[in-house]
Amino acid sequence: MSGKTAITPTRSENYPEWYQQVVKGADLAENSDVRGCMVIKPWGYAIWENIQRQLDAMFKATGHENAYFPLFIPMSFLEKEAEHVEGFAKECAVVTHHRLEPNGKGGLRPAPSAELEEPLIVRPTSETIIGATFARWVQSYRDLPILINQWANVVRWELRTRMFLRTTEFLWQEGHTVHATADEAQIETRQMLDVYAEFAEGSMAMPVIKGEKTSGERFPGAVSTYSIEAMMQDRKALQAGTSHFLGQNFAKAQEIKFQSEAGQLEYAWTTSWGVSTRLIGGLIMTHSDDDGLVLPPKLAPAHVIILPIYKTPEERAKVVPFCEGLKKDLAAQQYVGEAVRVRIDDRDIRGGDKKWQWVKRGVPIRLEIGPRDIADGKLFPARRDGVKYETKPTPEEFVANIAATLAEMQQGLFDRAAKLRDEATVKIDSLAEFEKFFTPKNADNPEIHGGLAYCHFVDSPEIEEKLKELKVTVRCVPLDGEAEPGTCIFTGKPSAKRGVFAKSY
Repeated sequence: MSGKTAITPTRSENYPEWYQQVVKGADLAENSDVRGCMVIKPWGYAIWENIQRQLDAMFKATGHENAYFPLFIPMSFLEKEAEHVEGFAKECAVVTHHRLEPNGKGGLRPAPSAELEEPLIVRPTSETIIGATFARWVQSYRDLPILINQWANVVRWELRTRMFLRTTEFLWQEGHTVHATADEAQIETRQMLDVYAEFAEGSMAMPVIKGEKTSGERFPGAVSTYSIEAMMQDRKALQAGTSHFLGQNFAKAQEIKFQSEAGQLEYAWTTSWGVSTRLIGGLIMTHSDDDGLVLPPKLAPAHVIILPIYKTPEERAKVVPFCEGLKKDLAAQQYVGEAVRVRIDDRDIRGGDKKWQWVKRGVPIRLEIGPRDIADGKLFPARRDGVKYETKPTPEEFVANIAATLAEMQQGLFDRAAKLRDEATVKIDSLAEFEKFFTPKNADNPEIHGGLAYCHFVDSPEIEEKLKELKVTVRCVPLDGEAEPGTCIFTGKPSAKRGVFAKSY
């Protein structure tokens, strides 16, 4: 730790670099030897496992099953859906050979004789390969609906990367479903958006806006795209999850047809939806502070970290068994239907270094226990959300109240994030006001500025140039937004609803 904070620079000094240092300080991930890719380290992967486990249960509760589909997609599959291939072509990694051979200089080269008849695309998303599979699975209306999810990795070639937020390879889940009617597919699309919002707010303690994307932000090949949008502490928006109504576009491209109850051959209606390891980036930027990561208890790999403090073998003989007993008592308690997760850190390193490692890792509650604490019969717990204990609890009181304390912390983090978002949310009715809101005072080294602006607009190419100039995007048209006649602040044309505008990741 240097200076007054464990992380330097601070959020206000340099937010992008602060983010990188939080990732490093919390030991979440590191850059790999492959440019643009990352190694997710055990603490970071444990957070992802908790995200995965909780979302997976929600998917299964809504009738979905897990399956797995190939990493490689024939190039001809992407070509069948013109808008889709255009949207992803620049990001595709391509496999052209199936064998290597010595190059005569001590190295290797792709064997000229091993060139593939058809190049294979490393999965950027799976609509086309899964659609081709569904075409074999679907014959009759009796086969529908098909509700499938897969947990996988994908590759989208990125030039500018940032760990968790944008990497060439990342982990995600992608849901793909097939329905007999447009109404059923629309209901599915909105249901999964609701699942994402419930998870973001309930488990991540991250407030989100549910909305529909504009035509320019729509998923390539979709009829409509819905998203959940969150605001980070630097007042930029983060798209945290998307759900797509694909209409019959992919069904026609992949020949997903079924015989209806009336005996007619019809094209099916499909959806897709997904979230990724980007959620960890959202978690970091929603809650963390200048001392490092702050984790909501529902996703923390450990709820309580116990740090035994002793100087002599005699003290160790008293302290360690006490800590082990306390761990056992805490682990017997339930929080949100699961055992409280407790770890003891008895590594032989300096106490101060050990303490700050766990502060930077964001563990909700930290307990340093020495001989005096045991003699006094009182504990001195420290909460990572910064809220102080009013009195020192006895071990029994601490154990009995652990679930309530964690629940209070979870809600407190949500309330704090919601307050920050509300304070940075405005309604804007003029272009001059819009420009002022999104223009930093210091153009060379922009301070934290802007936020979420609700503005009347008309979805048209005309507004794109102005938004590009200000580095602002329209995030979505909120689903709970009221019909409100107004005037587009960019074109002066009549507008029926406000959209949410923000600088974004």
